[in-house]
Amino acid sequence: MRVVDLGRQPYRQTWELQKQVLAERIQGAGEDTLLLVEHEPVFTLGRARSSLQHVLDPGDAEVIQIERGGDVTWHGPGQLVVYPIVALPPGRQDLHRHLSDLEQAVIDTCADFGLETGRNERNTGVWVGDRKLASIGIHCRRWVTWHGLALNVAPDMAWFDRIVACGLEGVRMTSLAEQLSSGCPDMHQVKGCIVTHLQRLLPSP
Repeated sequence: MRVVDLGRQPYRQTWELQKQVLAERIQGAGEDTLLLVEHEPVFTLGRARSSLQHVLDPGDAEVIQIERGGDVTWHGPGQLVVYPIVALPPGRQDLHRHLSDLEQAVIDTCADFGLETGRNERNTGVWVGDRKLASIGIHCRRWVTWHGLALNVAPDMAWFDRIVACGLEGVRMTSLAEQLSSGCPDMHQVKGCIVTHLQRLLPSP
């Protein structure tokens, strides 16, 4: 599985790259790819009808409607976004399993740094108690998945006050920096761990 670290990049630029890799995989060309990125501040709207209503005060950040499932979320510096663009083979063409695998990769990454996390039976993502640490939203075309996960490492959490995050009234977002009293790992460390777990969990050709 190819790993491409894009560093820090505007959302639309990475979105176009996702589409290019997706088209290649649908055609049977290219290879399964993990895109790793920190975005410039942006709010993205999933396919939920209420997503635009849940943008309270975007400020100077762009608001973009995209294909993934779910509601509104924020991306920006200090948050690790991973886009697995993966052709699911026969026997693995199960989107619930794919979502669960993405959640598990985050759960295992957090465990590497001594933080116990888990799932919420009603909502996707990775949680620390009643606080949401990572958001997950995907789309699938001809059994090739794209979009992915966003793990809050050490972002400015005030951005989330500008939306009803993921459309969940009353839910607070959190980060590794808030949860780890021993100190937050740097982005490079987090990237290494999550790539290891995704490569282990996701199907390989």
